[in-house]
Amino acid sequence: MHRSMMQVFVRGSKEAFEIYKRAFNAVALCAYEDGNGGYMHSELNADGQVIAVSEIAEDLNPGNTMMFCFEFGEGGEDKIRTAYEVLKQDALACSPLDSCDYSKLQFVCTDKFGVTWCLFV
Repeated sequence: MHRSMMQVFVRGSKEAFEIYKRAFNAVALCAYEDGNGGYMHSELNADGQVIAVSEIAEDLNPGNTMMFCFEFGEGGEDKIRTAYEVLKQDALACSPLDSCDYSKLQFVCTDKFGVTWCLFV
């Protein structure tokens, strides 16, 4: 296997791309426009993990089919806080930053695009 990536299909792919870029301090790898104001395919490098963002035309049922989990490990608290502040804006649901059984800092958030994230140290 050459690589793996997390693929999200959203309405508003260009906006999602920019939000995820800020949330994860990610580097843009590529972006191919779809001719309708979105991205047919785009990729971000978020701490070595590829997040691919594409525009979807079909109806969505957001937030109930998949969760993307990022473990940043000890010392990653600032990354968690940054992502939280960005992703919680207009989110469908977002837990507060808190500790839990498996992490001293974590949150779960279904963002405005219907993508569910679980981030922890």
